Amino acid sequence: MIIGYDAKRAFLNNTGLGNYSRWLIKAVATLYPEEHYKLYTPKTKDNQHLVLLSKLPNTDTIEPKGKLLSSWWRTKGIVKDLQKDGVQLYHGLSHELPLGIVQSGVKSVLTVHDLIFMRYPQYYGWINRTIYETKLKYACKAADQIVAISQKTKDDLIDLLQVDPNKIDVIYQGCDKAFTLNQSDAQKALVRKKYQLPKRYLLTVGTIEERKNLLLLVKALLHTKTSVPLIVVGKPTKYLEQVKHFIQANNLNSRVTFLHEVRFAELPSIYQLATIFVYPSRYEGFGIPVLEALNSGVPVIAAMGSCLEEAGGPNCLYVNPDDDQDLAKKINKVWNTPALRQQMIEKGFEYAHNFDDEKLAAQLMALYQNTLHHA
Repeated sequence: MIIGYDAKRAFLNNTGLGNYSRWLIKAVATLYPEEHYKLYTPKTKDNQHLVLLSKLPNTDTIEPKGKLLSSWWRTKGIVKDLQKDGVQLYHGLSHELPLGIVQSGVKSVLTVHDLIFMRYPQYYGWINRTIYETKLKYACKAADQIVAISQKTKDDLIDLLQVDPNKIDVIYQGCDKAFTLNQSDAQKALVRKKYQLPKRYLLTVGTIEERKNLLLLVKALLHTKTSVPLIVVGKPTKYLEQVKHFIQANNLNSRVTFLHEVRFAELPSIYQLATIFVYPSRYEGFGIPVLEALNSGVPVIAAMGSCLEEAGGPNCLYVNPDDDQDLAKKINKVWNTPALRQQMIEKGFEYAHNFDDEKLAAQLMALYQNTLHHA
């Protein structure tokens, strides 16, 4: 089978959609090396992603011949290359499929991560919302089959875009193997020293934007013991000013540390050194940091209401995303109860096996085969 991927974000994006694209391509190509994989991208950069993807078995990288119209190539021109290269199935990894793919004879699969722009339109400008909706509606109609990365995303596709449920498969995503490996004591000591991490701390990871709801966690600190510090890892946005204003007004400066420039290689150590991972996001497509925390052996407290219960499973604790007092209560309970912490860690490890690469890649390959052979 010759499988093509929309690999733009795999090569060029360092975060969410890029991580998903790299994880999926790597998992499928590594576990099914007998198939042929073609990675289509408008350009590449000389970075670690290029090194990783170029080492995969039976994998070729294809760029447009003319660089001036590379965006148009990805939107439509790519279809001729898919036909020329003998691609039998094309997987759009991030909400998009090229125009004309239905008429090309190439079967297509589409991954949809979330419909946040429709559930929470206030977080997006009108132009961006219009572009996202137009592209997604076309792609959902054009796709032979759709991968939703959570049941919540499948429900949203049915509810908001009236997509046929039979066209949608829920296939979760895994996380980087780095989080499943125990970091050495020496490595953890280096990271602790570099970032001056306290002996015990709460951790949250993710872009510091309104939807991620960091303010709830900061408010909860007012109801926890004064000894509970918080480490925040994430890219800043304007929302950070609002959070910092609250911190300043409530004398919490000494308890909250922001780390905006953490190297990926250091992240597993920061997770593994944490006492509790807290993820109060109002809405996610999946919530990969929750899975990273489970694999790192950290108990998780997350917000209810989107898909985080799917990512975390039955042995994490969940709170209303507007209830800072309940969050504080649960933090205090886990912080002060070693037996509960240990139980959450062990059950979390167990639950995380649902997202092993072998299981998810097998589901994807079965979907590809079924899509290809379905009349």
